[in-house]
Order: sequence, then C-alpha cells, then structure tokens
Amino acid sequence: MGDLLLIRHGETAWTVDRRHTSITDLPLTAHGEQQARQLTAPLQALDVARVLSSPRTRATHTAQLAGLPDPHICDDLREWDYGAYEGLRTADILRRRPEWNLWRDGVPAGTDQPGESPQEVGARADRVLASLRPDLDSAAGIVIVVGHGHFLRALAARRLGLPPAAGSLFRLDTATVSRLGTEHGRPVVAQWNESRDHPARDVRQEADRSVGPKLPGQRKGLHFK
Repeated sequence: MGDLLLIRHGETAWTVDRRHTSITDLPLTAHGEQQARQLTAPLQALDVARVLSSPRTRATHTAQLAGLPDPHICDDLREWDYGAYEGLRTADILRRRPEWNLWRDGVPAGTDQPGESPQEVGARADRVLASLRPDLDSAAGIVIVVGHGHFLRALAARRLGLPPAAGSLFRLDTATVSRLGTEHGRPVVAQWNESRDHPARDVRQEADRSVGPKLPGQRKGLHFK
C-alpha cells in the first residue's frame, strides 16, 4: 500500500490571529510563502503518484511554492465549514458557549455558511479516501494532499479507521508535512507535523530501531535541514 502525505497550507493573517478560516479565501503571508518554499527540498526526492489540493488560494499557492505546480483540485478537501463561527477565535466562541467543543458539537449555520458537524466532515474525508484508494492500494507512489488543519486531522483519523472526532488528538501546524504509511497492511502514523520549524522523529523508524534492523522495503522519512 502507498503512503499518504498530508500538507497543511502556509501561514495566513488569520492563522496568526488563530481565527477560524474556511470559505474566507485569504492569501499566504510573506512568512507563509517562505514556509511553503521550504517544503520543496524534502518533497523533491519523493516518487509522487498523485497530488490533490483544496480549491482555496492558501492551499493551491502552498502547493505551487512547494514544487507541486499542477495539483488536482478537489472541492471535498476544503476546510471544515465554520458557519456562524467564521473569523472567530476559539476564545471568542467559548465566551458565548463555555462547553463548546468543535470535535463534538460542530458549528451552527451562519448567514452565508451552513456550518458542518463532525459527521459531515467525516463523510467528506471518506469520499476523498475512496477516490484515492486505487492509488494507495497500488503502491505506485506517494499520494500528496494539500489542505487545511481541521479537515486534514479528520482525514487522518478516518484513514486510520478512527471516528472523525479523533482528529482532535492530532495537532497540525501551518506548512507541516505528515505521513500516513502502513505496517502489516494497516494504516499507521509514520511521521506527523514535521517542518523546518517543527522537526519530528520518524515514528516508525524510531520503533524499528528499538526492535531490530530496518525492514525490507521500509521507506525513509522526510528530512528538513
């Protein structure tokens, strides 16, 4: 089975302010562009079978700057629809609803946005995975998906056979690369939330070092220098 690489878009003005951003189509900041360019070197050596991106500018521009110039645009990769909470910080929402939890409660509809529940986001993630299954099953190369924080976390959860709400367990920073591989035919987390600013260990290789030599056919992790 092939690996699935998840890339979150680079920094925007609203990620700096920690505002919920779904349909608002913000550009990358100058730092966000720099973050995206820093992904180029570790991605160059990969045998890539397919690249998909959210339609939002912050995702497609990240892909282009990272050396992935012609991704297939997939509308199901758009960010969680934040409905009435678009543009708000979590702290703002909690002042209104102290017990609110995105991963449990979802968001209510706004004037121009319907909002989404965790189940609806999970259904979108399942559609994406179903469309990628032939590529992932063939092991012809790595499949790369460029998208958004909350949706990619839900996508990872569903790839691992977990409910969408389990995405709450996976922190995902801007312009990071995460890799879902396989072990004994089952999806596993191989690397997570790695970037030049957030170096991370290759989870699978760390485990292998503790039990024996590298397994035949095992892929190396991405490395940021």
